[in-house]
This record gives sequence, C-alpha cells and structure tokens, in this order.
Amino acid sequence: MTPDRPGRQLARIRTGGRAQMVLVGLVLATALAACSSGSNGSPADGAGSSTGTGGGTTGTFPVTIHAANGAVKISARPTTIVSLSATATEMLYAIGAGSQVKAVDKDSDYPVQAPRTDLDEVSPNVEAIVSYHPDLVIEAGDSSGLAGQLAPFDIPVLSDPAANTLGDAYSQFEELGTATGHEAQATAEVTHIKAQIASILRTTPKPPPPATYYYELDQTYYSVTSSTFIGKLLGLLGLKNIADDATGAASSGGYPQLSAEFIIRANPEYVILADTICCDQSPATIGARPGWSTMSAVRDGHVIALNDDIASRWGPRIVDLLQTVSESLRSKSAPSP
Repeated sequence: MTPDRPGRQLARIRTGGRAQMVLVGLVLATALAACSSGSNGSPADGAGSSTGTGGGTTGTFPVTIHAANGAVKISARPTTIVSLSATATEMLYAIGAGSQVKAVDKDSDYPVQAPRTDLDEVSPNVEAIVSYHPDLVIEAGDSSGLAGQLAPFDIPVLSDPAANTLGDAYSQFEELGTATGHEAQATAEVTHIKAQIASILRTTPKPPPPATYYYELDQTYYSVTSSTFIGKLLGLLGLKNIADDATGAASSGGYPQLSAEFIIRANPEYVILADTICCDQSPATIGARPGWSTMSAVRDGHVIALNDDIASRWGPRIVDLLQTVSESLRSKSAPSP
C-alpha cells in the first residue's frame, strides 16, 4: 500500500520512489491512538434517508458527521473535495463520488484517474489546499492540526483514521456516502464487499492448524500482530500470527519489531510480504537470507507477495488482498497431479 498512516502499517511514506520509514516512536503512538478511536460513528443530525441506487445522488443537506475529529457539519453537497487520504480516495471513487474529487494527495495512486497532486497529508500545505477552494477536505488523521488551520476558511475537514476492524471500514464508507450525497451507493458498496469476503472465506480451504505465518512490513522485520486490521483479516482465513508470541508484542501497538532469529525459530508455514514494492522483496530474496532456506514457508514455496499499497489500506481493495492470500492457500492445498 503507498499507504495512509498509520494504516500503511508503520506509515511508509514514498520518497524518491522508495518507501522510507517514519520515526518508529511517533508512528507507534499514532497507531495506538488510531486503534483506540474505534469506529467513526454513523451519520446523524439532518442526514436524509436514501432510496436511490446506481450512479445517482441521495441524501439531504446540511448534515453533521460524527467523525474521529468530532462533529463535522457539511452545509451543502460538496462539489470540490480534496482527499489527503489514499484510502478515502479509493472509497470516494467506489461509491460514485469521484466526479466531486478535484485534488488528491501524492500517495493517492488509485484509481488512476484520481487528480493526483503533490499535496502531502503528513506536512499539509494550507495555502495550496485552500487554493482549490474545497468545500470538503478528507484526511486519515489530524495529527498535523489541519482541521484547526482550515477552520478560519470555513472548510470542513473529515478525519477517517486507520480502521481497526472491518466494521470501522464499513462505517467510513457510510460516513463518506452521507458526507458526499451518495448514501445508497455507499450502502451498496459495503453490501458488495461483505458478499465478496463471505465468498472468499467460504471457498478458501482452512489450512490444518496451527498454520502459522510471518507478515513482513520491511527488511528490519517490523511486523503486525493479530490485533491489527490486517492481522484480523488474515485471521479470518484460519492463519495464526507468530508475532503474537514475540517479546514486547503486547506493548508495540500491534507493530512489533521481530528478529531474524525469532522468525527462523518460529518456523512459520507461510511468509507474507508487504514490502515487495518499497523494498523489492520477493520469494527469491527471502530464500537468500542467511538461514531462511531452512524455514518451512521458504522450503515449501509458501511465500506470498502482496502489493504494498493494497496491503496498507482499508478500502475496497481489501477484497483483493484477501483474494491473493486465499489463492495461495488454495494452490498449496491442491493435491499434486
């Protein structure tokens, strides 16, 4: 995932085509704050009922959204949206609000038609944002205090931080649907995602326990535990996370730094790589690491390569992530000819 922070799993930020790690202490603190925020709530205070379907708009304005940054009043249906969250950008296009999006941040690389700029949520340029005359700005967290900086310009800012559960992600779809006048489309998208996930889980063979895995965020062995959004997703497929048993895992905010020795000793049956784009990791590079060729996952060809960007977002492409892992599990369980 060029990912949103902290949902970019330790907040990778693209610099010069490579992903750089943000200061770990700051990121973990942000991740803890995001995890503790829970769901962003549901539409209220003037949100109209919706009966429309397809590409039309629904809902009445003004509406008040109870988001992570408090009550956000949106006076009229937004026509000029600036998205500083790569996940929110994907969600907006998925619910039919793409035509209202006039500028997105530098990390919003999907879908390809999104109007990508050099705006940066981590270091927002208030003057540049205001120059678009937005009637709604969406961010993945308000650690920079952007909402307060834009308040004098009467620009509402909606903060949708990293989801900790699927329920959080679904709530954000619905929240954005209400905020943009696409309530029916947002509801339909959530229903569609739920159906796709149910189909994947129904057709994925459950590997025999313990079916352990190591999830790699970067080459310094930062990983995730089962308490994170991605950890919970993978848990749906019947996989057990080795990072849960690591020293310090409980105090890491869900993002412990493991050691090569710990990983080799744990001997996971699967290795899942979320650093294929940022760090050029692959089954071949993993197998070449000292001692890793003896690991069950490497020896049996159970190394799963993910798209970094997809792996760090909690929008519509979570289905693609689950499908990638599911297909690998299917291929490994298929009987030999």
